[in-house]
Amino acid sequence: MVQSSVMKQSLVFDQLSCRLQVEGLPDVSIGQSGAALGIITGWSLQWLGRPLLEGRREHLQALMQVVLPYARHLISGVHRDFSVAGEPVDIGPHSEGGHRLLLRSSQPDTPPLEMHLDDAELADLVRVLDLLRLDPRVQLPLAIPEPEPLGPRELMERIPLHRRLSAPVGGAAALAVSAALVLLLPPPAVPPAPTPAPPAAQQAPATPRP
Repeated sequence: MVQSSVMKQSLVFDQLSCRLQVEGLPDVSIGQSGAALGIITGWSLQWLGRPLLEGRREHLQALMQVVLPYARHLISGVHRDFSVAGEPVDIGPHSEGGHRLLLRSSQPDTPPLEMHLDDAELADLVRVLDLLRLDPRVQLPLAIPEPEPLGPRELMERIPLHRRLSAPVGGAAALAVSAALVLLLPPPAVPPAPTPAPPAAQQAPATPRP
């Protein structure tokens, strides 16, 4: 959906629980015109029953930099916090279930805003951000991390702790049982020493016949 007023563009992306609206202008310095959006002048994210979020391009980009990788890792079974040093947005698993989205304002004396999202709300947020990222009318670079394979530690974290411990613990238990069985076995019987054979009787030398 596009609402146009002179050169100003407004892109709206709707999902069940949220609406993302991005406003901007074509970047005429590089020849953009029409419905192209090359400069973001502002954006807003409306939630059902939640505060309205607003900000500049860098805030929207910071949101995308942590939410999209977080969602990809969740799909892979890895639950971990995502943040970018110096950026105003953090996301991670919530201690009570669901997801914790923390937004820090650039305005002084404004406390951070923490939102508790359920799976459906996170899915809607990811969807509107993806719709924005893939929209051909958005003609400006958005620094979004490229998908990367999971690291060795993250692959290990996908395996539940009890399964990770079962192999070494099971091996140690088997070794301990084997050692105990060896200790319970009676020592092997020592065969008696062989009795030396009596020396053979010496025969008298034969007497020569006359």
